[in-house]
Amino acid sequence: MLTPKQHQLLTYIDNNLSSRGVSPSYDEMKRELGLRSKSGIHRLILALEERGFIRRLPHKARALEVLRKPHNKLSGPPPKQSFEPRFVGESFIPTPSPLESLPKMVEEQNIGLPFYGKIAAGTPIEALRDNTQSIQVPPRMLGQGEHYALEIEGDSMIDAGILDGDVVVIKRTDTAENGEIIVALVEGHEATLKRLRRRGASIALEPANSLHETRIFGPDQVRIQGRLVGLVRTY
Repeated sequence: MLTPKQHQLLTYIDNNLSSRGVSPSYDEMKRELGLRSKSGIHRLILALEERGFIRRLPHKARALEVLRKPHNKLSGPPPKQSFEPRFVGESFIPTPSPLESLPKMVEEQNIGLPFYGKIAAGTPIEALRDNTQSIQVPPRMLGQGEHYALEIEGDSMIDAGILDGDVVVIKRTDTAENGEIIVALVEGHEATLKRLRRRGASIALEPANSLHETRIFGPDQVRIQGRLVGLVRTY
């Protein structure tokens, strides 16, 4: 689910790409959303990128690509539905409203993922696994491959829009691109969610909070256990 500002920015970028063939500048986005600084736009761009809605094209200025449109954006007016009553013989049978069947439809569409509990330093991911717990997520959040869910503990990724108590959806993988948010197993025993930065032969695990320090490791000290693909938040 997108926040109102994320939805507004994504729609604005998509409209600019459709009408002008180029994404808007940070100044244009700032004015459109009524923000005072570009840092707010930068955080929104990062959040949209991490949720798989947009992609920044490398080595190009103002180069953004919309990968997914917001699911609640309609391309046109909804089709009209007829709710005429039906009669069988002398009996009246009311036609059910689509709203009556909506909860059942949503439940049928959701996919259950294994829920590994809280991710906390000092606990390997495999040790967290509990086959008795699962969490339901919409299929649009998932791609190919195996996925699992974790609950975030702490504030080290708040500037990336990941808050304490959020549930993140992780695609199981042992590889990731530079700049992606990953689940990393450090020195065989410490699991953590951080942004991956490769610095020559070293690997940096970068927080999204200035109060936390970036940690540098050798390539044999870090093993990638998954990549962030989605987030579930309960208000």
